[in-house]
Order: sequence, then structure tokens, then C-alpha cells
Amino acid sequence: MIEAKNLSKSFEDIKALDNINASIRDGNVFGLIGTNGAGKSTFLKILAGILKPDTGEILIDDEKVFENILAKEKFFYISDDQFFFSNTNAKEMIKFYRSVYRNFDVKKCEGILKVLDLDINRKINNFSKGMKKQLCIALGVSANTKYLLCDETFDGLDPVMRQTIKSLFAKEMDDRGLTPIIASHNLRELEDICDHVGLLHKGGIILSKDVSDMKLNIHKVQCVFEKDFDIERLKALDIMQIKNSGRVYTVTIKGNESEIRECIEALNPVFYEMMGLSLEEIFISETEVYGYDIKKLIF
Repeated sequence: MIEAKNLSKSFEDIKALDNINASIRDGNVFGLIGTNGAGKSTFLKILAGILKPDTGEILIDDEKVFENILAKEKFFYISDDQFFFSNTNAKEMIKFYRSVYRNFDVKKCEGILKVLDLDINRKINNFSKGMKKQLCIALGVSANTKYLLCDETFDGLDPVMRQTIKSLFAKEMDDRGLTPIIASHNLRELEDICDHVGLLHKGGIILSKDVSDMKLNIHKVQCVFEKDFDIERLKALDIMQIKNSGRVYTVTIKGNESEIRECIEALNPVFYEMMGLSLEEIFISETEVYGYDIKKLIF
């Protein structure tokens, strides 16, 4: 388990992280969402032991990570800007990481590179940005660490490759309990993979919840009422958002699904339908309650 406690970090007069508290459970995909400059990369660099926090601490399985080799053996960090030794190829990078991570699986890495159609003998400086990122992911997964720290992992990858990488993460989670921590500026990229999502804005986490809990507790209902329907009758529900076009109302409601159904049916609608919400819609509804416009923060 990873825990951040009262974590703060400043660069001169810029507050990159402001009293962050977060818990990342093992075996889950944790998505860290936020715009450029929100503090995502700083958080991952502190988690990776690259930066030292000004105040607070971050623990990996109850161990401090900064200057702690035993803690650092538990994760592989994939930065947004990949670094490779000059004039090397993938085969040589595999050899290097095999010397760093004792559980590095050379055959697994070679197999992943073959699936990704990356030439193991080609010079990496001839790779595109997307190819370099794919190579990093292959190396990271093959290191067989407990945690995989990913900074904008899907940025620059085409849709097919994104799905391939997500499938690879899912397989590693099933096979050996991998825990990916993925930072991204795009909520849509993480919708189908994350178990828990945290929204980072101006150095602070303004929302952090399990995706399953959010989807169980927030519902969208489309209703059609008679012409003389009094909209005030809907206010008895815990409404987060309401829109209407004529007699058709689309309402986002917080609460238990069966109780919401009973309340809607008691209003004698001509027709109503419970509709699924995307993660984006859930976040929009949740952040509006706190006075934030997530569309301005992320998209």
C-alpha cells in the first residue's frame, strides 16, 4: 500500500503540492487526473524518490522511499520524457535493467516488444516518441515490480496501442497483482481501466473516490412528465444536476437506485429510464457540487 501524508513541495514561490493526503491500495489502478501544472509529475517524482518533499512523507508498504533502495526496488517509474543511454538499442537497455531489477524477465520483455512490433536491435534514437514510450512500458512491466508509476503513459499513443497497453496492465494485475499508478491530463483515457481516481488541482486533491462507489451512488434519469408537471416536486430528491427540454427532464441524482426509482414512480411520469453515466459525467457532477468546473480543469 502507498500512503501520502501531509505531502507538500514548493519550487521557490510555486506551490507544486499542498498538503496532499492519499492512499493507494494494492491490486487497484489509481488514476491521478489534472491539467499540466497541477502537480501530477511532482507527486510521482516524490513517490519515486527523485524529489524530497518539503513537509510530510510518502510511504511504500510502510517504508519511506527517499534514498531507500529496498523501497525503490518495489516500483518502476515511467516518466513523461523517456531517457535512454545514447546510441543504445532495446537489447542493451534490457541488459541494463536486468542488472538493476533482480526479478527482471528478459523473455517477457522480448515477447512484449515482438507484440508491439519494436525491433530489439534498432537504435532507440531512431524511435518515434510513441515507440520510446512503448519500450519504456515493456521494460517497466518486465521488471516485475509491485508498483508501476506512469506519467502520461497513453499520451502520444494511437487508440489501438492504448488498448493494447491497457490489456497488458490488466493481464499483469491478474497474473501477479501489479498496481499501476497512472497520471494523466485526460479523464477519458482512464475511464475503462481505473478503480480509483483522484482529481489534482493547484497542488491539492479536490476529489478522490472509488469509481465503483461513484457509479453506484450517482444516477442519471431521463423522465417525461405531463404538461402541468411542477418541477419543484423533483426537489425532494438529492439532485446534483437537472436539465429539461420541454416535457423531457434529464436529472442527475445522488442516492440508492431502488429508492430513486420509487420516488420517480411516485411522481407518475409518462415515461422514465435509468441511464448509465460516464466517468466524465460523474466527475462533472461531483466537482460542480464543490464549485469547480472540471471541463475547465481538465479538458
